[in-house]
Order: sequence, then structure tokens, then C-alpha cells
Amino acid sequence: MKAIDRPFTKIINGITQFVIPVFQRDYSWTEAECEQLWKDVTEIASDPSERGHFLGSVVYISTGDTSAGFTRWLLIDGQQRVTTLVLLLTALRDHIEESGWSGAADGPTAKRVDAYFLKNVQEEGGRLHKLVLRRHDQATLKALLDQTELPTEQSDRIRDNYDFFREQLNKADPGLVYQGVGRLVIVDVTLDRGTDDPQLIFESLNSTGMDLSQSDLIRNFILMRLPEKEQTLFYENYWSKIESLFRGSEKTFDAFVRDYIALHTQASKQEKTGNIYSAFRRVFGSIGSDHSNLDDFLQKLLKFARYHAAFSIGTNAPESLRAPFAHLRRQVDVPATLIMRLYECYDTERLSEDEFIRAIELLDSYVFRRAICGEQTRGYWQVFATLAYRIDANRPFESLCVGLALQRDNYRFPENDEFRSALQERDMYGKRVCFDLLDRLENHGSKEATDTSKYSIEHIMPQNQKLSADWRRMLGDNWRDLQRQWLHRLGNLTLTGYNSSYSDRSFSEKKKIKGGFEESSVRLNKFVREQPIWTPAEMERRGKALASRALSVWPPLVIDKSLIDAAKEAEMRLLSKQQDTRKVPMSDNARRLFDGLRAKVLQMDTNIIELAEQKSVSYHGPGFFLEVLPRKNRITLLLDLDFNEVDDPLNIANDASEYKFLVNAVYEGGVLVSILDADDIEKSLPLIRQAWERG
Repeated sequence: MKAIDRPFTKIINGITQFVIPVFQRDYSWTEAECEQLWKDVTEIASDPSERGHFLGSVVYISTGDTSAGFTRWLLIDGQQRVTTLVLLLTALRDHIEESGWSGAADGPTAKRVDAYFLKNVQEEGGRLHKLVLRRHDQATLKALLDQTELPTEQSDRIRDNYDFFREQLNKADPGLVYQGVGRLVIVDVTLDRGTDDPQLIFESLNSTGMDLSQSDLIRNFILMRLPEKEQTLFYENYWSKIESLFRGSEKTFDAFVRDYIALHTQASKQEKTGNIYSAFRRVFGSIGSDHSNLDDFLQKLLKFARYHAAFSIGTNAPESLRAPFAHLRRQVDVPATLIMRLYECYDTERLSEDEFIRAIELLDSYVFRRAICGEQTRGYWQVFATLAYRIDANRPFESLCVGLALQRDNYRFPENDEFRSALQERDMYGKRVCFDLLDRLENHGSKEATDTSKYSIEHIMPQNQKLSADWRRMLGDNWRDLQRQWLHRLGNLTLTGYNSSYSDRSFSEKKKIKGGFEESSVRLNKFVREQPIWTPAEMERRGKALASRALSVWPPLVIDKSLIDAAKEAEMRLLSKQQDTRKVPMSDNARRLFDGLRAKVLQMDTNIIELAEQKSVSYHGPGFFLEVLPRKNRITLLLDLDFNEVDDPLNIANDASEYKFLVNAVYEGGVLVSILDADDIEKSLPLIRQAWERG
């Protein structure tokens, strides 16, 4: 790497061309930055000391296709400054040409500015211009440099900043401006391809001032080390398509990369938003320099980006999946890792379209039922990520159902009875999902959906604590208690576009006024308009009917118990391989007794599963049948046997129910056996076998 202070005009003068890499962002300087540059130029031009003005650094590296007499450089850092100076010089050239201004013999002329700083006049085609931008910026800059008509789709920043300099030149001396530009000094940093790492240098230069997004940094990391032709190829074939999927949703793009990394590494926790680039480098650190694998890597990244965008923002989602995706997305946004995994199975035809839809609806039901039942929502990312890691590509839908069925108590799938009870007896109005609940009950299964986007939630029995006389007479003497009890329940809630009109009116008025329940086209209001009065009896009947309907909108988890048992057994066997009973704390004597017992238990059957608990050891075949509890100088056996039915000719069994609490016990059993020596081990074996055969 060579770094020297040089005037900007010395850098750009000569038969040379600076190319903005495809991984760079579009030109982004605003009028405020242009105004500051203009002040710098005019002030330094008027300084009698003729000192230079430092403008920053420019970092570039050879494109790899330089020929004799013509040099092409990839401009890694300094795009904004160089582009703005070229716009200033273009405006200067055009001003001189159009105004007919002339100065000193060695001063600027339109021809000199054009030949020194804007064009390689001896070249043509792609070599003509000294600066080549990327994307739609280039078409606008090229038109300005060539003095041709601007394109239909212009770069606003390029055009506006050029216009700004034209306006300033109308009030300035072109000779002084030319002199000021000549005094601008830049740190000229030239990198040596094959020796210098442009990405590391770029990160070092921009560590404190460059406001790059996580996706910008990742794009630069992937493409920066490549020769210019390969950069363009990979950008156009893959990266530009990935960016287009998330255009206008850059934060979602960052979320995609975070979720993709998690799926690739089977991460146990979600990366923080500001650490996504660091995580990407940690996981895919060699991808930027390993060109042979880059095509496959970007092809896979694009595929998963399509999956993620289809779910997270609906981009190009299949018609049949749009509504299920939207329903789930409204409830929670963290299942994206799981959705990508299911989408991959769908893409490879291992998951049918019908199964994919059912899977999304099942996840929607899982989250929605839990919200209605008041279950905790923290930790959902980990739940869905773990489900994604456990999807079996050969039976994806079945493995998803098993995974949901195996969720621990805090994250279990609510049963129908619990869901129904919560819908009928709990307040729904204060829940985040209340509107979605009513909307889905209104439209589920209908080919003529009601547009509820402009509707609001209406309390049929009003919220006003000072109910009108009509309402008090209808409800009875204990109207206050009844209002408090039934006000926010599902049976008393509906949707309407006439909320303000209904206000606190009596029930008969709410039915008969213009737009009232009797005229309402909302299906939820059919039962209401058929009722002569509105009391807890009507609210209860309506609540039960809507709750029953909700069971079909948000279906239960239905799965064969044998699949769950098989999954539990497989999970235990995997856990057993990862554990070590030697880590369970025991005294020397207890360890000696345990080792003797352990050998005989495992000899009973090779399929017996041994699990090292925190302070005990349990045995399963596959159901639980024995837990060994270490004590100071002995071990105690807890057996899954009924004390009143145990066959115990040696009378060594004790009734476990006589103990209110068993120290360190994880499981429940009916029989306890104390082991003090080797003889006790032999005596206990018939009881252990009884428990094993029973399980």
C-alpha cells in the first residue's frame, strides 16, 4: 500500500479511469455537503498563502485489466468526494462554454477542463470518461459529461448537485474556482492487488465515520476482494436480485441475514442488530476470498432471501400462501428462520403445498391461542429457531407437529378446552389480538370477505360507567356488576364502521338507527340484530357460538401419540449420549454402590436409556422405571411401582408416599429401596426388573 498527499487534479489528470465498484452505494451527497465543498474551494482560492486544503482520502486498486497507456482503478473509498468534484468541474466547463468567459492564458477553458479532468479525449467507448459510476447514477453523469439529453429515469442527487454548482458559478469567478480546485489535497492510497486486503483497509478507514448498514458491510465484504469483472458478474447475477427483494425494507434485509446465519449455525440465541456483520464474518469468513465456492454460496443466499422476503414482506409470495403468511406475520415476526426451512422443503417438493399451508396455519394457531390464553411471548425466537433445526427433510410436516407437541409447559400448544374457556370467560378487549380475532371470525371461510380496515371495535353494551336508564332496566338491579363482568368479553364485542354513531345509545336505538345493527352487513352482527334484548344471557350464547367457530379458524394440534413417544425416546437417547454419569456428585461409597448397580441394570436390556440428571441418575425403557438418588454413604432407589401391588418376598420395599419430599428426586414413584452394600444390590434386582417390565 502506498499513501501520499497529492493534489486532486494530479490524481485524475492523465489517461486514467476511476470505476465505482458495484458493491458501493449510490451517490448520496446532498446540497449541504456540496455547499461546504464550495466554501472550501472558494476560501482556499482566495488565501494569499497559497496553502493546500486537505479533503480526505481516496483509496483505489487496479481493476486487473489495465493496458499500456491506459489505467483503470476501482475506487474503494472516496466515491462521494470524487463524484462531487467531477460534477463541480463539469458545471465549470459548461459555465465557461455557455457564458463565453475568458481569463488568463493559463486559466481554465472548457476544452482544458474537459480534457484534463472529465474525459480521456484519445479514448472512446467505455474508456472515454474518467469517472464511471454504478446503477442509475451513471446514465445521468454520462449525459452531463457528454452534454446530451438527461435520461427519463434520472439520478436526482447527480442532477441536483450539478445544478447547485451551476447556480454558484453564476456568482463567482471561474478562474478562482479553478484555482481553488487545484489546491485541494487528497491522501492518495493505492493498493497492491494480491498483497493488500482492500476490505480490511476499507473497514479501518471507515470505522468511525461511514454510516454503512449491516447489509452494505456484508456486500462489500463479499465483493470487494474480487476483480472488477467478477464483481460486476456476481453483483448482477445475485446481489442486485437479493437487494431488489428487500428494496425499501433494508431493516428486513438485515433480519434475513441474521436469520440465515442462525439457520446455518443452529444458533442458540439471536444476534443483536448491530452485530450482524460481525457474525457474518465470523461464520463465512473465507467466502470473500474463496472464489470457487462464491457462486454456490450466493446462489443459496439468493434462494433463502426469496423465502424470507416472501414471508416477511410478501415479496413474490405464491398466491396460496399470501393470506396464511399475512395472518402469521401479524401475530409475530420471529418465525422467519422456521419458515425458510419449511420453504426449502416445499421448494424441493418434500413438503406439499397443502402441507405448507397447514404448517403456517398451525403456527398461526399456536401463537394466537397462546395470546388468547395469556401465555408468555418472550423467547419465541428460540422456540421457532429450535423447531427449524429439528425439521426432518424426509417428513417436514410431521416433524413440525412433533416439535410443537414436545414444547415445555411455558411454551405448550393450548388445547381446545383451554382456548374455548379463555375466549368465553376472559376479557378480550384489552388484548393485542382482539381486532384480529373479530376480523378472522368475520371473514374465515368466506369468498366475499368484509373489508374491516376502516372498522373499529364496538361494545354492544356500552363502556360508560353511567349507563342510561334503558340499559339499567334491561340488565337489572345488579347492572354494575354485570357490566363489569361482561363488558370486554367476546360475546359483547363486534366490528362496525359506525362506532361514533352508536355511542352509548340504548340497545333498541343501536339496532334501528341509520347504519345500526338491523342494517349492518357485518356477519358478526347477525345474531345481535335478531335479539330483542341484550343481557348476559345473550352475551353468553353469542360468546359460546363465536368460541366454537374460533376452534375451526385456529385449529388444534392433532398428532398420533406414538409419534410423540418415539420422538421423546429419540430425544432421550441423544441426550444420553451427550451426558456423563461420572459428573453426578456422589460420595466414594455411594459411587462404588452405584457403579455396581449400574452395570447390572444396563445388562438387563441394551435398549435401556440412562440419563444423568443434575443430582441423580434415571433409567428409562423407554418409559421411566428407576431413579438412583445418591446419599452420603448409600444410594436410594426410586421405582415406578405401586407399593400395594409390588411383589416383594424379601420385604425391602418402602412406601414412597410416606415421604412428603424426596431430596434431589426428579421423577415420581411408589417404591423406595435403600442400598447399603453389594448384597442389597442383588436383592433389589427383582424389584428393578418389575418396574422395567411394567414401563
